Amino acid sequence: MKGFLMGFAYAFAGLKAGWKGQRNIKVMVAVGGTAGGLGWWLGISRLEWSVIALACGLVLGLELLNTAGEKLVDILSPDIDPRYGEIKDILAGAVLVAAIFAAVAGVLVFMPYLFRS
Repeated sequence: MKGFLMGFAYAFAGLKAGWKGQRNIKVMVAVGGTAGGLGWWLGISRLEWSVIALACGLVLGLELLNTAGEKLVDILSPDIDPRYGEIKDILAGAVLVAAIFAAVAGVLVFMPYLFRS
């Protein structure tokens, strides 16, 4: 049981490390908080909350993976190497794809509430 609980301690330490010095994570948390506030204000349904929560969680999770990948690449190759640059670009692309689809999900959830007749 102690090892299981330590896993949570390591995970929270990872969240803290991802937060430190990472502007993109802070922006994504702010956008997610804004979506949460808008959802509360508009009274969205339980299913719509699920869509918003999953979209925000996916984007934040991928951003943490992107951050970890970039740190790993920097350790493995402190010198500039186009092969490692491509890896960083692919990681960033994964976050971008998730963010675009999260934005689409947000539009699909919030638009009917914002433009009621």
